[in-house]
Amino acid sequence: MPVDIKGKVAVITGGATGMGRAAALEFASLGAKVAVVTGHNTAGGQETVRLIQEQGGEGSFFQCDVSQEAQVEQMVAAVAAKYGRIDCAFNNAGVGPDGIRIPYGPLTELTEAVWDKVMNVNLKGLFFCLKHEILQMKKQGGGAIVNNASIGGLKMAPMFGAYGPSKAGAIALTKLAALENAKAGIRVNVVCPGPTTGTDLMSNTLSADPNEEENLKNHVIPMGKLGTTMDVTHAVVWLCSEFSGHITGQALSVDGGMHI
Repeated sequence: MPVDIKGKVAVITGGATGMGRAAALEFASLGAKVAVVTGHNTAGGQETVRLIQEQGGEGSFFQCDVSQEAQVEQMVAAVAAKYGRIDCAFNNAGVGPDGIRIPYGPLTELTEAVWDKVMNVNLKGLFFCLKHEILQMKKQGGGAIVNNASIGGLKMAPMFGAYGPSKAGAIALTKLAALENAKAGIRVNVVCPGPTTGTDLMSNTLSADPNEEENLKNHVIPMGKLGTTMDVTHAVVWLCSEFSGHITGQALSVDGGMHI
């Protein structure tokens, strides 16, 4: 794994569970100072910090609803005030249909409330995070940002309503931010995970349909297995390191070949 992560300051949104928690723990294990950010699951965010500290790492919790620009601006300022800078950011916070909290359904059955809930976090929230992280990174002379989209942003799937469009927008935002800030020494990339174990979304999906895992393995994912949160984490850490120092504006699929 990259060794240049040691001593860097990393912001992880959606750090209470799943990919966010896995990334926070990995950055901390490599010597980064980690800002764990969540909006509503404060207990989960604080638990992530406890786990970081338990393994001998340095982490702090920051509560922030990414769909509220004032809170994002305050969070970025608070992290910079505490640690002096922000070197890396993993904009992981997101919501999507799982058949439980957010229903599956065609566009014709999608309510305005569900559309707004998904877009406010996945697209508007990402915009706010990018805006204020980039402003901070410009002050300090550079940094690396990784956004979390989805295979759903590359290939539209029926019944996924606002989710696919929101993740396609995340990929477009990534490319725009990368293009505008390349000369400022700020690299911006995006990961596009496929079905990934260890996430609330996948757990709820599999609970709703016990046959879905075998369907994914046998008929959907060319490699014949689900991804893990560590598969995504390793890609994120690499994209934040100097090992990928000449890479920006890329959408990296971590999906066992689904995008093919």
